Amino acid sequence: MNDNVDHPYHYGGCGNPYETINVIEAWDLGFCLGNAVKYISRAGKKSSDTEIEDLKKAIWYIERRIQELNENDMSKGMLRGDAEEHRGRSSPDQLRRENGNGQRAHY
Repeated sequence: MNDNVDHPYHYGGCGNPYETINVIEAWDLGFCLGNAVKYISRAGKKSSDTEIEDLKKAIWYIERRIQELNENDMSKGMLRGDAEEHRGRSSPDQLRRENGNGQRAHY
């Protein structure tokens, strides 16, 4: 077994019940939330030089999951015929555009 491949220290290491992969699988987080947890759990541990980048990646995956949920909600609403309720809601991309200069919107 190669710990650098199978149980890297920056994800909790071998024998740790809170090793990132164990948490992701136990909580059935799926792709986007699983990746967010992965990047949060390793932030500052793999390399202190990439801590901010890891946290930004986590945010990206969380925003993507929110977008998926909004799209699913919108689809369900249209199937039920209550799409009117969903009009006027802004997606994260629309909020960024409305915010100007490409900055992230704060929720």
